[in-house]
Amino acid sequence: MYENMIAITNRHLCDEFSYFEQLQFIASLHPKAIVLREKDLSPEEYAELAGKAIEICNNENVMLILHNFYDVAIKCNHPFIHLPLHILSELDKQKGSFFKIKGTSVHSVEDMLLAKKLGADYAFAGNIYETDCKKGLAGRGLDFLKSVVEIADFPVYAIGGITAARMPEILQAGAAGGCMMSGFMKMTP
Repeated sequence: MYENMIAITNRHLCDEFSYFEQLQFIASLHPKAIVLREKDLSPEEYAELAGKAIEICNNENVMLILHNFYDVAIKCNHPFIHLPLHILSELDKQKGSFFKIKGTSVHSVEDMLLAKKLGADYAFAGNIYETDCKKGLAGRGLDFLKSVVEIADFPVYAIGGITAARMPEILQAGAAGGCMMSGFMKMTP
């Protein structure tokens, strides 16, 4: 059911479970991947969190993608990273070559063109719908999604207000899947 969905973490959204129990539960659902997006942590705190998350995801055979902290990913010998576009553009070739998969986020056609030029392997495109995560920011809509999918030569995942119920229209627009934060972080067994 979740094979086309990517879970985005946010430990501030956990309800009844501890963070690692929630992460274990999400991994047991076998989404396409989990992005460990805890950008308010220090690199040291993130490294500690990443070590535990890598173990959980490896045990469930689910791809874990580290976010933002590329030096932590290299230290952890973890070759999957998601970087904001401006950080991807600053990543030197030597460090960049470590990663088997590098993803980024795009918010315009111009961003998608840059992501392609920088060698991204996938992109999150959004926000597609209005979302609590970006209060007051109108969704860019399915036409935007179609326009970036059209020029991409790699998988594009919709982000922003994505729910399981919206997946059919996301897939019909050409996306490889969708990303969900709140839905996964607040889900209970």
